[in-house]
Amino acid sequence: MVHLDEKLQPILTEVLRRNAGEPEFHQAVHEVLESLGRVIAKRPEYAEQALIERICEPERQIIFRVPWADDKGRAHINRGFRVQFNSALGPYKGGIRFHPSVNVGIIKFLGFEQTFKNALTGMPIGGAKGGSDFDPKGRSDAEIMRFCQSFITELYRHLGEYTDVPAGDIGVGGREIGYMFGQYKRLTNRYEAGVLTGKGLSYGGSRARKEATGYGNTYFVQSMLATRGLTFEGRKVVVSGSGNVAIYTMEKVQSFGGKVMACSDSNGYVVDENGIDLDLVKEIKEVRRERISEYARLKGTGAHYIAGGSIWDVSCDVAMPSATQNELTGKDARTLVKNGVIAVGEGANMPTTPDAVKIFQEAGVLFAPGKAANAGGVATSALEMQQNASRDSWTFDQTEARLAVIMRGIHDACYETAEEYGAPGDYVLGANIAGFVRVAEAMRALGLI
Repeated sequence: MVHLDEKLQPILTEVLRRNAGEPEFHQAVHEVLESLGRVIAKRPEYAEQALIERICEPERQIIFRVPWADDKGRAHINRGFRVQFNSALGPYKGGIRFHPSVNVGIIKFLGFEQTFKNALTGMPIGGAKGGSDFDPKGRSDAEIMRFCQSFITELYRHLGEYTDVPAGDIGVGGREIGYMFGQYKRLTNRYEAGVLTGKGLSYGGSRARKEATGYGNTYFVQSMLATRGLTFEGRKVVVSGSGNVAIYTMEKVQSFGGKVMACSDSNGYVVDENGIDLDLVKEIKEVRRERISEYARLKGTGAHYIAGGSIWDVSCDVAMPSATQNELTGKDARTLVKNGVIAVGEGANMPTTPDAVKIFQEAGVLFAPGKAANAGGVATSALEMQQNASRDSWTFDQTEARLAVIMRGIHDACYETAEEYGAPGDYVLGANIAGFVRVAEAMRALGLI
């Protein structure tokens, strides 16, 4: 691990002791603390009143049992989580993830990252994350509905438009949000549209929400490329994943003139020398809900599927990891650098391992950390909350225009903060410090709570 400022080392030691067996959370905290030595040197008041220690400790952690019955009447038990990390800037805000890998350490890492990501948007929202180790794959709509209803039957008492506003994440899309919102409405006897975001357009959702994370990541990378006089035009791009974030990253990259060469799912990846046919990916993933291997079978000429392996073996100018945490390793980074990558934009949360980030930075590759680059989703969720509060509904173009302004603002804040603290071009440091300072200022103003 990189050497920390001596004032911060005891904080990290205590985090490791108090949160044993949570490596993703340890990694996320260490990465932020690495950036804060420069802040403490310049602003010593941030080392007072256990401010950093408080930022590293969630305000509330909720763990609960989720019982549900499958279509054959068999009972199942899953575990539900909600970590309400920090509310200094506004109500807790962050997604819900349904995936077998979910545990309290994963949720804490995501909630910690979300706190700084939300601060970077400039919107009045705090940080949280939630989920369950439930696996939605292969489950019927009726089973999904029963699980969502059981999940929210416990969680609803901790939610509210002024308290905590969840959204979707891996395994939780519009269908799941609808079932959870319906059960929340049933339990509370209130039509509180602002309590969940990522809703359908027919009941209070925002246009461009589905596209927002992928679009936002692409806007951020576009701004980053522009600092070197570059654009997406004619660039070869590889996007990992084939879920919501990946699909709309590919869509916006193509609109900017980039050529997407490959995408993936958890089984393997597909390469199309003619450029990925996005309509076919949408058909396979959003309509048929099938594996990406179907792409090569249906497309035929120019497309081939590789089971397993690493999508980062595919040569590209821009890499956009958009699947899950720690998917891009040091070995992958060395391959990408060797093949001439010029920029990396994180669409997923912490998809690049620390050694890979270091390799990119040492090679002079533009690197956009997820807490900044993928903030478009939560920014548009905040815009959905704004529309719900005013009983209004904006057009797609209005919403996307706001998203573009927010993402360029995040880019500029990261870029300028990195310069201010003596690390020009270091977007990781810029994002960490810019997010931290905004949260820290609010916490200092609110007192020791």
